[in-house]
Amino acid sequence: MLNFDTYGAGDPALMIVHGLYGSARNWGVISRRLSDSRRVIAVDQRNHGDSPWFEAHGYLDMAQDLAEVIEAEMPDGAIVLGHSMGGKAAMTLALTRPELIKGLVVADIAPVTYAHSQIQYVDAMRGLDLSSIETRGDANRALSDVVPEEGVRAFLLQSLDVKEKRWRLNLDVLGAEMKGITGWPHSDVEGRSYIGPVLSLAGANSDYVTTEGREATKEYFPAAKFFKIPGAGHWLHAEKPREFEAAVRTWIDAQAFS
Repeated sequence: MLNFDTYGAGDPALMIVHGLYGSARNWGVISRRLSDSRRVIAVDQRNHGDSPWFEAHGYLDMAQDLAEVIEAEMPDGAIVLGHSMGGKAAMTLALTRPELIKGLVVADIAPVTYAHSQIQYVDAMRGLDLSSIETRGDANRALSDVVPEEGVRAFLLQSLDVKEKRWRLNLDVLGAEMKGITGWPHSDVEGRSYIGPVLSLAGANSDYVTTEGREATKEYFPAAKFFKIPGAGHWLHAEKPREFEAAVRTWIDAQAFS
């Protein structure tokens, strides 16, 4: 089963699902703050963090992983919050196992295939000579030529185990599965819909949720509501954490969860 961190107590429980190259620890502050009134479980997805590594990294696989955690730890069901790749995994879960889902928060992603790729970061991390790295600062400097954005480097380096000189990411599988990660499992969820409450939360400066993306979201999730966080891009929870937390909390509090 997936590794996860757990906080607080109370129902309905909330599961947080990180995006590509992330981990549960990236969501620690938000998890703790949202756990003041409910149990929060933040997972490490397969091939990330301290969760098991597998040869497959498809959305049906990821959805099944999440279902196993909910069935074991949250038998009354859960609200699921997923960002980016985690949002697609959460949407796939809602479409294939709707009985497990109380509600869904999808952060800056839509159920569509994207043309971009994140393979350059796999290449950058693979290219880092870990044998010469003694501190996180060493790694930061070594990555700076190929990953010029300081915030992106800081994010990636959260998955580096400096002491063990290893990445907590299955880079080979993530690289091989990149087309599927940026895609969407159309044939596996064709004709399905989830009629429960859904919040699509986007960064106002992000281009991940377009008009096409909103239309696709409404097709699968007819009750979806859309909200943008001003001044935030794709990493909206990191760029505007208080605003992100407030939006999620307000939406959850407005629902009549049983």
